[in-house]
Amino acid sequence: MSPLTQKAAKNFCVYLESHRHRIINYDYYQQEEICSVGSGAVESTIKQIDRRLKISGAQWKKENVPQVLKHRCAYLNNTL
Repeated sequence: MSPLTQKAAKNFCVYLESHRHRIINYDYYQQEEICSVGSGAVESTIKQIDRRLKISGAQWKKENVPQVLKHRCAYLNNTL
């Protein structure tokens, strides 16, 4: 193994360790059938959110977007 490859591998391991709490356990979600975790479904959802945030004439402030997404998620999960 070349030194560059070793360094890249070590950096990747350090990254995984420091961000472990943020990495989603996809196996768990699939086994529990909680939601689709396929990249196609995720990308489609992101595109839908992006389109809604760019509605013609809408005025969005960055600090309000998390609240809008929170309400949208609650609506979709029937918890609103």
